Amino acid sequence: MSPAGNWTIPNLITVARMILVPVFVMMFITEQFGIALALFLVAGLSDALDGYLARRLNQGSRLGAMLDPIADKLLLVTAYACLGIVGLIANWLAVLVIAREFVILGGIGLLQLNGVDVRNRVRPTVLGKLNTCGQVLLVVVVLSAYSLAMPLAGLVQFLVIAVAVVSILSGMHYVFIGVGYYRQKHF
Repeated sequence: MSPAGNWTIPNLITVARMILVPVFVMMFITEQFGIALALFLVAGLSDALDGYLARRLNQGSRLGAMLDPIADKLLLVTAYACLGIVGLIANWLAVLVIAREFVILGGIGLLQLNGVDVRNRVRPTVLGKLNTCGQVLLVVVVLSAYSLAMPLAGLVQFLVIAVAVVSILSGMHYVFIGVGYYRQKHF
């Protein structure tokens, strides 16, 4: 595929999502939580849109397969860092969510360093998808509570516990999967 062939509509949408991240941070830092919420929602919708268009237009690409999860993680890690830094969520939850991502990313790197081909094997699990949904929902609810002055404390508390539990479980699940891949290769 030519380099120009990588610049498909879905890939351009993914890159645009990545560009929204620093704008989200700027709005967050200036306490424009309503705009930050809108940007987060637009970024989330663009994630669904780029995947749909890649399938519908038959424009799936290796670049898109690489950029899409990076854009997703960049947005979520940044959102949780922002929420934790300003105290809109507990710091321990922000650290847990971010650490989970780094453990998974580090595990993939270690597998590759040990000769395990993970390119076509690393797929989101049901727990991983549930985790992402919970994380996204918590960000939306917290930003809604602050930007729209909505009394959502009970829902936020429930989601904090749910996100923490599912983050731990899904992180452990990915570690077990990674260990299984390593054992298949080396034993």
